[in-house]
Amino acid sequence: MKAEGRLIMAGAESDELDRIKTAAQAILKSESLNLQLMPAIAVKLVNLTRDENVRIDALAKIIETDPALAIKVLQTVNSAAYCLPNKVTSIRRAVHLLGVDEVRRMALAMLLFSRMIRRESGEFDFLFFWQHCLFVAELSRRIAIALKLADPEMVYTAGLLHDIGKLALETHGKMTYSQFIASLPNSVHPLLQEERHFFGMTHVEMGQVLCLQWQLPAPIVAVAACHHVLPDPGSPYYPYRAEIAIVAFANYTAWLQGISSISHAGPPQLSPQVFELLPIEALELESLLQETDKAMQAAQEFYSIAFPDVNRLRARLLQASITMSRVQHHPGEPGATSRNISASLTAPHQSLDPAYFVPWTLETIKHDFEFDRVILFSVNPQRRSLAASHAYPEIHERALEIDIGCLSGMLLDCLREKKAVLIDAALEPKNPLLKKFNTAEFIAVPVLRHRCLAGMIYADYAIKQKSMAGRILEEIVAVAEQLGIALMNAKHYEMQRQQAQLDSLTQLYNRRMLECSLNQLFQRPAHELKGIALGFVDIDRFKLFNDQCGHQKGDEIIRLVADMLKRLTRPGDLIGRFGGEEFLFVLMNTDEDDVRAYAERIRLEIARRGDDLKPRFQQLELTVSIGVALYQPNFGHYTDLIEAADQTMYRAKMAGRNRVILFSDLPSVSKPTVLGRNIGN
Repeated sequence: MKAEGRLIMAGAESDELDRIKTAAQAILKSESLNLQLMPAIAVKLVNLTRDENVRIDALAKIIETDPALAIKVLQTVNSAAYCLPNKVTSIRRAVHLLGVDEVRRMALAMLLFSRMIRRESGEFDFLFFWQHCLFVAELSRRIAIALKLADPEMVYTAGLLHDIGKLALETHGKMTYSQFIASLPNSVHPLLQEERHFFGMTHVEMGQVLCLQWQLPAPIVAVAACHHVLPDPGSPYYPYRAEIAIVAFANYTAWLQGISSISHAGPPQLSPQVFELLPIEALELESLLQETDKAMQAAQEFYSIAFPDVNRLRARLLQASITMSRVQHHPGEPGATSRNISASLTAPHQSLDPAYFVPWTLETIKHDFEFDRVILFSVNPQRRSLAASHAYPEIHERALEIDIGCLSGMLLDCLREKKAVLIDAALEPKNPLLKKFNTAEFIAVPVLRHRCLAGMIYADYAIKQKSMAGRILEEIVAVAEQLGIALMNAKHYEMQRQQAQLDSLTQLYNRRMLECSLNQLFQRPAHELKGIALGFVDIDRFKLFNDQCGHQKGDEIIRLVADMLKRLTRPGDLIGRFGGEEFLFVLMNTDEDDVRAYAERIRLEIARRGDDLKPRFQQLELTVSIGVALYQPNFGHYTDLIEAADQTMYRAKMAGRNRVILFSDLPSVSKPTVLGRNIGN
């Protein structure tokens, strides 16, 4: 990797590179480019060999040379996030269990995080900057995996370091990036243009020269240098245009989410070549963003920090949109600057609930533009139709629906080409909406989510019989873009809310959700709790599966048991993963006979399935022990019910495993006693 970096450096030693170095030395406090932004150990991690046989020992050795880092890695590996069965005391063991890429990524992020997050935040917000870099890195890696690039980890690192030039200017510049940001109010000129005017160079140029100085791998240098403007065929960075395009797209997506690295009105420059290089339409963007959001949530827990909340991010994006909208007006036209569309732009940011912000948006559009009617048509992909989901004022035809297959003319162009159109009855007299609303003309503006059509805004002057100025389309487009972002954020929020309730491995309810549901259940009067049964399902000798078959096979066992529980549990009952190899079920309206039969069915099915799968698990027997407790009047809290089932499950373990025992089966003398967990699993 070092040789590859030196080749690029040698090939780029031109007058232009000399100019960049000279400019960098002039703007930095020290003329030396050996800035301590990238610790030496971090550079070694980036340049780690791709030889799998060498990498494990090499990675362990690199981490072990920094005791503080080694301790932090071991603390993290032994945390609940990884659920490893035994305590890990060796870096080499950690690398073997988690994999080289996982440990390397963890260590690299720790090192960079420690360099920036402890600093005071001014105009340049280090926490916000870190959030942006991490988001771009995580999304870039997932896109690289989806596109089957050879080295997604390299793309991750490139995403993490793509804006390193900004950090250098803030921490080592004679004029800081905070001072630069303070000079930007209401500017919508391209960021690079503003940087060159202020510093005499851009952050991408600073990033390029630093990456070359540190002799980082060529793809990382290429991304730092070209993530705003893709390289020409003659550039030494041209072979890495796929990596550059991925990070450029992730960077732009971060801005669309409100997670830009700084507060600036204009969006990042995104070259049209990005869409030629990346099959954007083929990517499952919602899934990729959902995975990235989960990784960002995990990062907050990992670093024990709180990233700026969604309202703050939206406020930044909103301010940028309002500023851009003002500049995009045509001041020469009468009335062009008199209309205040800030309310329309603000409306989508009032809530994460579409039932609230969509009607608010339509009402403010009607008010700001003095329309007679505004309707949001949502796309129904199953029925291939446009359905009126919201309207202001309310329309009587709540089931108003248009078959997309029957559309033609400009309205079809609006949907296919995702462009705003003004439809005139003189040109398209047979348009169904013209007839439906008895109007001479209307506008149709697409609402996009991840560049895909989510709906269409309809607006008219059917009562006033006013004609529409062409500029109205441009102004409504700005509102539609904000509405699309709000719908996207609302969907992501709902996904995050649902994911926060689920165990990531099994997609069953997690412990927090189980306890929350039980707590709500126990708010009912005592007589309504009769007929509730709770059971613990524990995989027998699970440690043997992990030790003899490996951690991945252990995960496979957990998923297998989870799938069996899903299949055998009735709708309305509750199941979840309580932790490790323990599962919990709650049955409603049951009795001892029914819950015993249910638990026995689970035990028998798992044992039968385990017998079929013995060859896959080194002939180990897969069985479960199940303890069940029914609600009793002396259970004053849900934890009493859990404790009773827990005791009973461990009695089943002590009795020989692979069996079902009910709390009522226990001798009365043992029931108040909490059984110890010293018998293994």
